[in-house]
Amino acid sequence: MKTGFTLIETSIALAITAILIYLAGTTFQNLIPKYKLEKSVWEVSAALQAARAKALYKGVSYRVKFGPGLTSVESYDPARKTWVLEERHAAEGVSIEANNAPVFGPDGAVSGLATILVSNRWGAYKITLAITGRIKTTKIA
Repeated sequence: MKTGFTLIETSIALAITAILIYLAGTTFQNLIPKYKLEKSVWEVSAALQAARAKALYKGVSYRVKFGPGLTSVESYDPARKTWVLEERHAAEGVSIEANNAPVFGPDGAVSGLATILVSNRWGAYKITLAITGRIKTTKIA
């Protein structure tokens, strides 16, 4: 008596395995925009918090600017009376829009209140900045 699998049984098992791998791969590919969006929201919030902390610690004003897929943190140099770029973060696969570039003063308060919209095809988040420096993140649809 022979034992084992026939060629047809093995081919069917391989075909089913290939279909399952394909379905799992497309499911994970659809999740990539979600994680890019959440990562970008975290990076924008972290840049705002870091700018406020640096302003308090160093006693110098810090500004956070937003561009298409870009967040820049700048410090004010009173000797040269200009803004100096300290760090820049590129956000891949998302759109970042802001109505203002908030400036954190040496006391931690913010001038130029901002509402920042971070979005992609997965959804959108709104980040609002209060005058006290409080950062609030809200998921939109």
